Formats: sequence, C-alpha cells, structure tokens
Amino acid sequence: MVNILVTILQEIITVTGHMAPYLLFGFGIAGILQVAMPDTWLQKHLGGPGLKPVLKGVLLGVPLPLCSCGVIGVSASLRRQGASRAAVTGFLIATPQTGVDSILATWGLLGPVLGVFRPIIAFVTGIAGGAAVSLVEKKEEACTGEYGKVETDGGGCPVGGEVKRGLMEVLRYGFVVLPRDIARPLAIGIVLSGLMGALLPQDLLAPYIGGGILAMVMMVAIGIPLYVCATASIPLAVGFIHLGASPGAALAFLIAGPATNAATVATVWNLLGKKASIIYVGTVAVGGVLSGLFFDMLARYLPASLHGLERMHAHGGDTMGWFNLAAAFLLAVILLYSRYGHLLNGRWFRKPGQCPSLEGDKRSIEFAVSGMRCENCARALTRELKSLSGVETVAINIEKGTAQVFGTLNDPEPILQAVQKLGYKSCVLEREIRPV
Repeated sequence: MVNILVTILQEIITVTGHMAPYLLFGFGIAGILQVAMPDTWLQKHLGGPGLKPVLKGVLLGVPLPLCSCGVIGVSASLRRQGASRAAVTGFLIATPQTGVDSILATWGLLGPVLGVFRPIIAFVTGIAGGAAVSLVEKKEEACTGEYGKVETDGGGCPVGGEVKRGLMEVLRYGFVVLPRDIARPLAIGIVLSGLMGALLPQDLLAPYIGGGILAMVMMVAIGIPLYVCATASIPLAVGFIHLGASPGAALAFLIAGPATNAATVATVWNLLGKKASIIYVGTVAVGGVLSGLFFDMLARYLPASLHGLERMHAHGGDTMGWFNLAAAFLLAVILLYSRYGHLLNGRWFRKPGQCPSLEGDKRSIEFAVSGMRCENCARALTRELKSLSGVETVAINIEKGTAQVFGTLNDPEPILQAVQKLGYKSCVLEREIRPV
C-alpha cells in the first residue's frame, strides 16, 4: 500500500514539475494580457459584420485565458454590442481551446510540436466556424443594448474610480485571480493523471484509442460534454497517453474538452440560435477528429522526442531536477494561496464574492444564479446588471452562486431578464427595503 502511494505521489510530482515552469511564465503573460486587453477593449474592436471581425476575434481569443464557461459572458457582451453571430462563434470556438498559460504548459509537458499545433488548430477551427456561420446567416439582425462602465475589482465586487492597470494588477490577476479559477480542475486533472499512471497498466486502452478515426471520435465524444479548462485538460491528456492514446487522440481531447461542455452548448443555443449552435458544436467535433488524424500522420515523420507519446512514456522514470521541483513547489503555493489566501489576509486578496460593506443603499435584491464558475462569469454579469437603470452597485458571490443588486430598482424582472441574456438561470431569494 505504501509503495502504491509513493508511486502515485511520484507521478503527480513528475507531471506537476514538467508543467510548472511553463505554467508560471504563462500566468505572468496572462496578467499582462488582462491589463492590456480588458473586456471593454474587446467589445470596441470586435463588433461589426463580415469576416474581418471573425479574424480579429479569433486572433485575440487564442491567447486569452478564458474557459468554456467564462467565455460565454464575454461573448454575450460582444453580441449585445453589435458583433455578428459569425464573429461571436469564432471567438467562442477559438478562445477556450487555448490560452497563453495552456500553450506554454502544453509545450512543456507534451512537446513543442503539440505546443505549436494546438493554438494553430484553435485558430483554424475558429475561422472555419465563424466563416460557416457567416455563410449560413445571410441576414443578421441588428443587436441593441448599451453597457455601462465596468467598475469591478476583477472578482465581481463593486469598486469606485478607475480600475488599476499597473504592475500590481498584472500580478494580482496572473498569480491570484487566474490560478483561483483553474486551481480545482487543474489539481483534479493532475491527481487523475497520477492515478492513471500509477495504477493502470500502460497501453491498457491502446486497441480503442491508439489511433484511427474511431479513437478520435471516442476522444471527442468524451471531451464535448465535459467541463475542463484548457490547462486542466493537459494532465488528463497525459493520462490518456499512458493508457495508449495516440498523440492525435490526445490532441482531439485537448480540442473538444476545453472548447465545449454541456452547459455551454445549451447557453450558446439561446445566445446565437439553432444554426450557429449546430455549426459551433459541429466545428469542434469535426475539427477534433480531422486534427487528430492529421497529427497522427504527421507524428510518424517526427523525431520521437518532439511529440507527446514518446515524451510522456519517457517521463515515467524521470528524476526531477531542482529547478522543476522548485517550480512545482511554487506552483503549489500559488494555487493554495489563490484558493485560501483570504484566511491569511484580506488586503491584496479577497475571497470570491467577499465584497466590501455596502451602506446607504435604499433597496437590495438578492437572487440565485446557476452556471457561474469563474471570475469572468462574475465580471460579465456585473457589467450587464450595472447597465440597468436604477442599479447602483452589484455584489456577486461565485462560491454561493448568488448576486445582490443595490439601488432604486423595485421590480426584479429586469434583473432576471438580464441574467438570462447571459445564459444563466436565476430566481429571487430575498428583497429588502432599507430606511433612507
């Protein structure tokens, strides 16, 4: 029993050590991108009809660290600002497949070829999906609606004045907010990878996922309904490779898993309509299958050290160097602090939904919101609610799945409609009228 536990721990440390240096660097770049390209900037540059917004949306979406859940809120904002269904579809397909953090982590764990190939596929599938919607949707209905000024602290809490865009905001987003969003699924993915590597025989599923169209279809079928972010999908792909998946089959999972999940598909159906939703899912599925088949063919001509299959089989007996061990330790500290740092101090870190005291407001309406999973969900919902007349401040608690609206708004119906526009479900929990 002790030997099994030690083997599992070794596998977990190995996977973490190979990911950590690249992931830490990616966190820093993600923080810079968040400061350089806030949501309002995206809304300004991605509106309008034609293929040009599709191209811009895909180019900007590939490096952004948004999961298939968080990208919905941003996409809904783009749509209501006048972006065409084509542009939004391209953004929806390309963005969650990759992010600067996951691109670098893929490079470190699965090799440079997959590290480069993965964002290329995200770009190609995003363009293909957006172009297909542009051809099908010949007449776009004009979208109306204005957004108010974004005034959140990155965690869905109301703040006064302008959002800070300096070095501290880069560090806070890159090493607190972003890790907090992916800490749980990433940890689960790493542990599952360790369990598969330690407990299951190598190449156990090779006859089923070792290559060919059936293997690609199976991996896409597993990935489409599953909620997993681009970074957390990497250790799961490593586990599949250990069980006998070909590099192409692992790639098919890396495409389909992050790009969609069951909740996102339902939300996109309401947001973009039937035709665009079918194209959205179909593009991801077909893109995953064809990309996997192509990469398996390409892998035959690559040196063994450059593609994921040989690299991960080689990792089984690795002795970790001090640099990788130190990076793994630092990554673990950052993930733990991002989740539980509020227990140590509340100055630089604020627990999701733990907002400052809001005094002096006349009325408050609290309601439950289902479907919020990350900071970007909270930011999009905060922005949408603040656009309503009579809403002064908004406080969102991601962990509890609740939101409070403060102001002079009497009727909760506009709030419920605004929530539904972003694809979430809601119901009123409590109404309170405070003395003036």
